[in-house]
Amino acid sequence: MPSSTANVTDNGFSALGVPVELANALAPQGITTPTPIQAATLPDSLEGRDVLGRGRTGSGKSYAFMLPTAARLMHGDRAASRRPRSLVLAPTRELALQLAEAFEPLSAATGLSSTTMFGGVGQNPQVRAVQRGVDVLVACPGRLLDLMGQGHVDLSEIEILIIDEADHMADMGFLPMVRRILDQVPANAQKMLFSATLDAGVGVLVKRYLKNPVVHEADSAVSPVAKMDHHVLTVDNDSRLKTLANICAGEGRTIVFTRTKHGAKRAAKQLRQRGIAALELHGNLSQNARTRNLQAFHDGAAGTLVATDIAARGIHVDDVALVVHADPPAEHKAYLHRSGRTARAGQAGTVITLASRDLQGEVRQLMKAAKITPTVHTSASATLLDELIPGPRTFLAQGELEQQLAVAAPAAQPNQQRSGRGKSNRRNRNSAGQRGQASRGTGGGRSPQRGTGGQRHSGGRAAGGRPGNRRRSTGPAQS
Repeated sequence: MPSSTANVTDNGFSALGVPVELANALAPQGITTPTPIQAATLPDSLEGRDVLGRGRTGSGKSYAFMLPTAARLMHGDRAASRRPRSLVLAPTRELALQLAEAFEPLSAATGLSSTTMFGGVGQNPQVRAVQRGVDVLVACPGRLLDLMGQGHVDLSEIEILIIDEADHMADMGFLPMVRRILDQVPANAQKMLFSATLDAGVGVLVKRYLKNPVVHEADSAVSPVAKMDHHVLTVDNDSRLKTLANICAGEGRTIVFTRTKHGAKRAAKQLRQRGIAALELHGNLSQNARTRNLQAFHDGAAGTLVATDIAARGIHVDDVALVVHADPPAEHKAYLHRSGRTARAGQAGTVITLASRDLQGEVRQLMKAAKITPTVHTSASATLLDELIPGPRTFLAQGELEQQLAVAAPAAQPNQQRSGRGKSNRRNRNSAGQRGQASRGTGGGRSPQRGTGGQRHSGGRAAGGRPGNRRRSTGPAQS
């Protein structure tokens, strides 16, 4: 097993009790200072205590539980076939994949194995991975229950169990499945539950399954982020698309939220028709298409991601400085989680809500419940947009746009919808508990580094921004 005996850098994790091998594994990624939720929970979790951690998405919860998991397992015996040693439950496929990715440097440092398990894809590779033996299993509840029922997964040797985004599990109706899974986990296993809020359903899990948990709270999602500016723009139906396009044409990444999958698909198509490199993210896309689009957005090839609430939780993209609610959400928790894609890691962020006049009352109630006092604008003029989103705007010619997106996401055009809606595919999606649910989750946005004085980067992009290879641009917003 790989090991390190010298502390490469005094990064603060070792002082909390994190083994030096694990602390050193994070240093090359620039992770040298524990976040508040990590500093609060790690001493207790490393001692083997049950932990209830409350913190908003983006507060660093992943390593708050991945580090103690690796520390506990790194000196033990290899997992037996069908019997993983630890289990991380996540509400969405995207979050499961990101958690597995976060574990990779710890795996490289310790030799621990990991795999993911979720619906929407074939089960055979997942079954084979578990059969080989796995130390860390990151799974969505539906597919895990399905494979447990088929006899492919045995949880009788779980030593440590984590439930991430527990409140989102509750919102998606997964708690009955979570309880069935937890009933198969040994009672003496260490359990950690992380949640942005502690609603009634989550409280039931805590009381039933956690033993005298230590409760820590840091950077809770119930409180607005101080460095986040909130604006409400009054728009009518005729000007809504033009306003949205002018916003998305600015420098850096933008994430646009819609209420429905159809709305996300339509808005992304309309933005592309206006020269915006926009891709969609919603539950009607195949898993491969979702992964490609999210990667293209992460890399900056697609500067705009139009998403349902699938991108509101758990998905991590750096340098997010702008979130747009093209459709105001139905309730305040969704507003806070959507908006939480920006102002991460101490950075500032801007949130813009587009609302017609007949929705003003609903938006006021939404903001009141979220404890937000936005700046309300009675119009969305080009001058106002230049103030809110300074810097030049770029609208690509269709040929260039298609070429750029074809390279970034080959299957993006013209249709990314799921194919093969045969009986077996329907069974897989239903058994995974994901059908109709997968349009919830989390995503990124806009880089805080914008061009000044109308200057653009050429042959590259600013950190977190879009490629500099643009052929047609305008300075101010279009009237």
